[in-house]
Amino acid sequence: MEVSILTLCYLFGSVTFIIGLKMLSNPATARNGNLLAAAGMAIAIVGTIFLYEEEGKKLGNYPWIFGGILVGGIIGTLSAKKVKMTAMPEMVSMFNGMGGACAALISTVEFDHIYQTYRAVETAWLSDFVQAGHYLTIIAGAIIGSVSFAGSMIAWGKLSGKIKDMSFRGQHIVNLLVLLLVLAAAVFTYQYNVGYAQLLFYVTVGLALIYGVLFVMPIGGADMPVVISLLNSFTGVAAACGGFLYNNKVMLTGGILVGAAGTLLTILMCKAMNRSLKNVLIGSFGGSTVAAGVKKDQGSFKEITLSDTAVVMSYASKVLIVPGYGLAVAQAQHACHELEKLLESKGVEVKYAIHPVAGRMPGHMNVLLAEADVNYDKLLEMEQANDEFPTTDIVLILGANDVVNPAAKTDPSSPIYGMPILDVELAKNVVVNKRSMKPGYAGIENDLFFQPKTSMLFGDAKKVLQDLIGEIKNL
Repeated sequence: MEVSILTLCYLFGSVTFIIGLKMLSNPATARNGNLLAAAGMAIAIVGTIFLYEEEGKKLGNYPWIFGGILVGGIIGTLSAKKVKMTAMPEMVSMFNGMGGACAALISTVEFDHIYQTYRAVETAWLSDFVQAGHYLTIIAGAIIGSVSFAGSMIAWGKLSGKIKDMSFRGQHIVNLLVLLLVLAAAVFTYQYNVGYAQLLFYVTVGLALIYGVLFVMPIGGADMPVVISLLNSFTGVAAACGGFLYNNKVMLTGGILVGAAGTLLTILMCKAMNRSLKNVLIGSFGGSTVAAGVKKDQGSFKEITLSDTAVVMSYASKVLIVPGYGLAVAQAQHACHELEKLLESKGVEVKYAIHPVAGRMPGHMNVLLAEADVNYDKLLEMEQANDEFPTTDIVLILGANDVVNPAAKTDPSSPIYGMPILDVELAKNVVVNKRSMKPGYAGIENDLFFQPKTSMLFGDAKKVLQDLIGEIKNL
């Protein structure tokens, strides 16, 4: 009877994961979907703790289990409550890295159990006692989890500004060599003396950690959304390996869902950034060695005053706002929403154009604007927004850079050439809010800033929006 109840717990957890993931595809239902999946996970965990039984024995060790849950729960809750929206990508990387570490530790514990069982038979090979499929699951979980952990920690450091980009000549070749060493060590461990198996296993894990560091280290911030998504899929696959090891249905289902969703999202992100998945895997994109394109005389840019911007926006029929990382840094989402409401009270149609990789993680701008209670129906995806730019009177760009650079379509020498962008230059007027003329993460000047219909409005996004609101109210 207990087994049946535990099976139902796992079934319920698996179903809630699937439904919750589906609900995450719509901003209006995403919060409830997250809560539903969390409830399913809680039931699966409680069921495992109290109902799981093997050879007539229950888990036990309740003080350690609940102590770990309590400590982790407190740290997670406090971290989530204190984190700023601008730091959300770092938190996602950190949490994802912890998932990878857990998966690697599960494989390590399972391997140690096998080693302790057969270590006395030093003249035999590990393959004499462990089936190839079982060993493959263990070593895959250890390698993929270690890569995910190390890579996520580097991503966290780079996003938080604690670690700088680092690359050198032949970086991708070194990466591939280290990856080959990881795979060779994994095979050698299985086909070698049991007495040395544990040492070789730890060498394999160590090399996997080194590969995780080398894999992410050269990648620039502009490409970090792809990296986060890819590492997330790695963690899912590693968790699925743990589910195979312990025949745990809910862990297996959750891992497969995370792995599949992360992989699909990675492919979509690559398409949105004009990157190939092969380049992602060898870690050769987005670093400081990217070519800067052909240097050309851009001419001069023109500035616009707050009062002129207020007049143009107040008497416009349609305004599209393009949010970028600068908006997040300034924490200006609430001021942006206030501007939207003020313009709508004057009869202006206001919508938001969202590029798939705006910000530092997939969906960053959507989450940021949702925090300010912006209506989900006003958030236009890139394809929808591009259809509306020709009929737009003014586009207000807040901290976005590379995702609106026309060089992606017109300059074959540009490192972002071929990347799908928001066609803001098709609007009648373009106002760009930036702190300075400093290039974005791609390290190149933006051709848009020098076009005749573009005007620059310099300053912190939050202060500029607040002052702009004041000017419009005084008209």
